[in-house]
Amino acid sequence: HTGWGSMGPIAAIPRIPKLLLQMWLTALHVAKTKPSLVVLVDFGVFNVRLAQTLRLRLHYAGPILYLFPPAAWLDSERTARAVGALATPVSGFRHQAEFYAHHGIAAEYFGHPLLDEYAPAPQRPAPPHDGGRVAMLPGSREGELHHHVPLFLRALDELRRSRPRVTAALAASDERFVPRLRAAASRAGARDVEVTLGVRAALDGADGAWVASGTAVLESVLLGVPAIAVYVVSRSVVWYGRRMQQRIYGGRYITLPNLVANEEIVPEYLQDAATPASLADAMERVLADPSRTRDAVARLRDALGPPGGLERCAEYAVALASGAR
Repeated sequence: HTGWGSMGPIAAIPRIPKLLLQMWLTALHVAKTKPSLVVLVDFGVFNVRLAQTLRLRLHYAGPILYLFPPAAWLDSERTARAVGALATPVSGFRHQAEFYAHHGIAAEYFGHPLLDEYAPAPQRPAPPHDGGRVAMLPGSREGELHHHVPLFLRALDELRRSRPRVTAALAASDERFVPRLRAAASRAGARDVEVTLGVRAALDGADGAWVASGTAVLESVLLGVPAIAVYVVSRSVVWYGRRMQQRIYGGRYITLPNLVANEEIVPEYLQDAATPASLADAMERVLADPSRTRDAVARLRDALGPPGGLERCAEYAVALASGAR
C-alpha cells in the first residue's frame, strides 16, 4: 500500500490510527479465510504487530513466512527472538541469517531477490566530456520529494555549467507524482527534463544517478549505473536520523551497497553535505571515470549471495504451505 511511509517518529504519529485499523482488518480477514500460508514482507512496525495479533489474539496456527524481517542492520536479539517466535524468517542478507543462527533461531537465507531481477549490464563507455545522461531518483515519501527534487534540479543546473549537453530523467515512483515533478522541473527552468514512471525507466541509458538512499541505490548499482546516494531530512528530525545512523549502521555507511560490501561503492552525501555544488562535483567525477563503481559491482553481487534466490524462496514457501516443511 502506498502512502504509509514517513520520515521520523513525529510524522508517523498521524498514521498510527489508520495503520492499526488496517492491521486489524487484515488480521481478521486472515483469521476468517484461514489461508495455507501468510507471507509478510518488510514493514516491521506493521507486520510484527500483525503476526502477534494473528498468533496471540486470533490463534491463527498456519505458517507465517516473513521476508526481510526487521532489524537487518541493528542485530537486535530481542527483535530476532520476537520474529522467530511468530514466523519463519527469510532474510535477504547473509549476515542477518547468521545472527539469527548464532542465537539458536531458525532462519532461512536464499540470497537477495534483486540479483535475479537485475542481470549484469554491459559496461557503458564514459560519455562525451560535455554530455551524458543523468537519472534523478528522489524517493517516494512526501519528505523525500520535498527535499530532494529541488536539490537534484539545482545540482543539474550546476552540472550543466561544465556539461551543457547533459540530459536528465526524473523518476516518479507513482503516477500521482508525475504532474508534480513536471511542474517542479518547469519552475526550475528544466523543461527538457524527462519525467519517467519508475526507477528502471529513469535508469535506462543513464551514465550516472543521484539517488535517495534506499533500495533504489542497490538497483542502480546492480544495473551498472554509478550512483551517488543522497539523503536530506527536515531540521526537526535531524537528531533522530543521526541517532538511527549511529545505532543501526554504526555511523559508517547508510546505503545498501556500502553496507553489504562493507566498503564505499557509492559516495554518500547526507544533510548539509548534500549541496547542489557538491552533488554536481560528485557527478562530474562519476561521468569522467565510471570504472570505479563498476569494478565493485562484481564484489557486491557476490556479497548478496547466489543467484536463483527468489525461485528457491518460492519453492520453500510452497513446501511450507503444503506442510512439507
